[in-house]
Amino acid sequence: MQLIDIGVNLTNRSFHDQQAAVVERAIEAGVVQMVLTGTSLEVSEQALELCQQLDPQGTHLFATAGVHPHDAQSWDSSSEQCLRQMLGESRVRAVGECGLDFNRDFSPRPLQEKALHAQLALAAELKLPVFLHERDASARLLAILKDYRDHLPAAVVHCFTGERDALFAYLDMDLHIGITGWICDERRGTHLHALVGSIAQGRLMLESDAPYLLPRSLRPKPKHGRNEPAFLTEVLREVARHRNETPEQCAQHTTATARAFFQLP
Repeated sequence: MQLIDIGVNLTNRSFHDQQAAVVERAIEAGVVQMVLTGTSLEVSEQALELCQQLDPQGTHLFATAGVHPHDAQSWDSSSEQCLRQMLGESRVRAVGECGLDFNRDFSPRPLQEKALHAQLALAAELKLPVFLHERDASARLLAILKDYRDHLPAAVVHCFTGERDALFAYLDMDLHIGITGWICDERRGTHLHALVGSIAQGRLMLESDAPYLLPRSLRPKPKHGRNEPAFLTEVLREVARHRNETPEQCAQHTTATARAFFQLP
C-alpha cells in the first residue's frame, strides 16, 4: 500500500536538521512520495533545495512554489519573475500555496487578491496545476477562479475544512480536494465525516500539512507533538472509514489521483 502526501511543510523550523529522518520514516510508513509546500518565494526556494539535497534521484520529493495569502503583501514587481524562474524547475510541480485567507487577514484582502490573480495567470500560461489555500473566503475564491478555470490543467483546494455548500461548489468547478488530519479532530472536524463520501474518486487527495494538524486520533501520540508525513496513515484510516472503503481501496485511488495531478513518476 502506497500513499502520497500532497502537502508537507518540510522547511518548517521544527524539522531543523531532522528532514532526512522525517523523509525516511515516511517512506518506511508507505508514504512513498511527498510534495513540499512553498508558502513564500524564500520558502519555495528552500523546498526546492531540500528536494535536490535529500532526493537527488528525483523519486520521492517534489515541491510547489508560490506565495501564501499571509505573505501576499510581499508581492511586488520582481515577484513574478522570481516565481516564473522557480516554476521552470523540474521538481516544482504546481503553483502555490496561493489563495485567500479572510480568517486571519495577515495581508490586506486587496493585496491577497492581487497576488492570487498574478499566480493564477502564471499557472494558466505555464499549464501548471494550482495548490490553493482558502479560509472563510470560498465565495470570493470561486468568483476569481471562474475566470481562470478553463485555462488551468487542475487545481486543488488544500486542507479543505469547509462546509457542504463550499465543497459542492468546488466540485462543480471540477477542483480537487485535499483532506488532512482535521477530519481526525473530534472538536472541529466531525462535519467532514459526512462530506468525504461525496468526493468522487479522482478528485480526492490526502495530505499531512505537517508539522501542523497532528491527527488527534493518533495513538500513541508523539512526545514532541509535531505532525509528520509518516502519520498520513491515520488520515487514510479515518477518511476510508467515512467513505465505507478499506484503507487499501482509499490509498489506491487517492495515490493514483495525486500522481496524475502532480505528474509524478
